[in-house]
Amino acid sequence: MLALRPSQERGYADHGWLKSFHSFSFAGYYDPAHMGWGNLRVINEDRVAPGKGFGTHGHRDMEIVSYVLQGALAHQDSMGNVKSIPPGDVQRMSAGTGVQHSEFNFAPNETTHFLQIWLLPSVLGVTPSYEQKTFAKSDKQGRLCLVASPDGAQGSVTLNADARMYAGLFDAGQTDSLDLHPGRKAYVHVVRGTLTVNGVPLHIGDAALLADEPHVVLTDARDAEVLVFDLCA
Repeated sequence: MLALRPSQERGYADHGWLKSFHSFSFAGYYDPAHMGWGNLRVINEDRVAPGKGFGTHGHRDMEIVSYVLQGALAHQDSMGNVKSIPPGDVQRMSAGTGVQHSEFNFAPNETTHFLQIWLLPSVLGVTPSYEQKTFAKSDKQGRLCLVASPDGAQGSVTLNADARMYAGLFDAGQTDSLDLHPGRKAYVHVVRGTLTVNGVPLHIGDAALLADEPHVVLTDARDAEVLVFDLCA
């Protein structure tokens, strides 16, 4: 089974300084048909205006991944981390028993464009932790590069979640596939460009939700950047 989640059907919020598309129900956007997929709970495509950001706020028992597309995201938290997250970096924060953090765009003239991703944890009440790694374009060009996993395989950030996240850059003639074990789900989110997933064309902002499929097959790409999630049911 493959279901299409068109970009234009996502929830949308315009707070002036923040413009956000919600793939799943979040904050003021509620759609009982889109509460998550497997253990993937949130994908928000956020654009933060220059000099603005999210003030200090708390999370607990959630795996939070930031994937920056443009600009930089400044992060500060109650664990003592003060970081800048540029495009190419993947940041993971395990909220566990509770953490406070803030996220800002300190650039005077550039919007920060990033994906905020939440995954349900495998174990509740873990000690909060933070991790950030850089993945070169060459690691992702023409292939799905593992960027987050439960065991930190292949240099990925380590998730307290039964999920694997891949990032890839694809252009004309470049294809790749991902085998899925029985009972697993997959979610494919097109960050930019166009490509075909298991024979279904997707454009920027579109997503495909897969269940009971043996593979994720990516073809017919044009200047595409894509995230693929291998998820528990």
